[in-house]
Amino acid sequence: MSPAEQLCDSTQVTRHLLMIRPSHFGPNAETAPSNQFQKAPSYSAVELSLRALHEFDGVVAALDRVGVQVIVVPDLPDRSTPDAVFPNNWVSTHNDGTAVLYPMAVRNRRAERRPDLLKRIAAEGRFELRRVIDLSWLEQAGSFLEGTGSLVLDRLHGTAFAARSARTHQSALDEFSRLAGYRIVAFDARLGAGEVYHTNVLMSLGQHFAILCSEAIQGAAVRRAVCAELKATKRSLIEVSADQVRHFAANCLEVDSAGGPVLVLSETALKSFRTAQLRVLERHAALLPVDVATIERVGGGGVRCMLAEIHLPRQAQLDSLSTASRQHPDP
Repeated sequence: MSPAEQLCDSTQVTRHLLMIRPSHFGPNAETAPSNQFQKAPSYSAVELSLRALHEFDGVVAALDRVGVQVIVVPDLPDRSTPDAVFPNNWVSTHNDGTAVLYPMAVRNRRAERRPDLLKRIAAEGRFELRRVIDLSWLEQAGSFLEGTGSLVLDRLHGTAFAARSARTHQSALDEFSRLAGYRIVAFDARLGAGEVYHTNVLMSLGQHFAILCSEAIQGAAVRRAVCAELKATKRSLIEVSADQVRHFAANCLEVDSAGGPVLVLSETALKSFRTAQLRVLERHAALLPVDVATIERVGGGGVRCMLAEIHLPRQAQLDSLSTASRQHPDP
């Protein structure tokens, strides 16, 4: 079985998430030069922390109400990690039992990476962790790839979309492709005068829909090629504007819930969508808006960045897959 076959998941969405409750949330001077979404806070450090915790707990409660299972882990109190609330940048997991650890562009974000949590997550959720692909060594070569911020994964088709930037390097994309088996669709993207720092601010993929700001993609031919890739998957394509991206319209995540598919998005994003766009989205998922305005404005990342999907299989699933493999071995 090839790596691509191993990491091409059977579903785009999951009902299991990891969230990190922040201990040090605040402005990050190290990431500010590459993140045009970050804004200076207008609150004291104490009030800022309290607001971030209130928003975080509100997201957890909203997910719990619809039957999404969240593993909440507190940030380590002895580390200076203002962006720890965004764990999707340092880890991704896959339904063959693989976890991937990613190289982070700035030093204080590297402290967020906690490999020890992988076994804890597996034990707490009764998941199976079979291997870890650790790409963090790429930091030594100045090559970065910040998880599912840099990568928008089409898990069903084994394709990874990526906007190259100071935090998403082609050399790291090539290494991810080699080890994880994903086919890379890379492009350059800009909002105004600045490059798009993370792909997941301009693109989101659900099971049956895609949100994309194609006007940010540089080059007409490349733009057409990316749109063609998405349309080939038979997803409904919702085009959003650069202004909607600045309101985090594409920074959302479809998850499974007790009542079916749910799209988690911020209240900021919801207000930016046009009625026709919302109708398309609601054909595919119930909308779950949450208030993360402080985290968006000061942290420069939205609700999708707060959610690290857990796609690791349960033990029973792997037992079933192993039995099927023995019964139908590869030729």
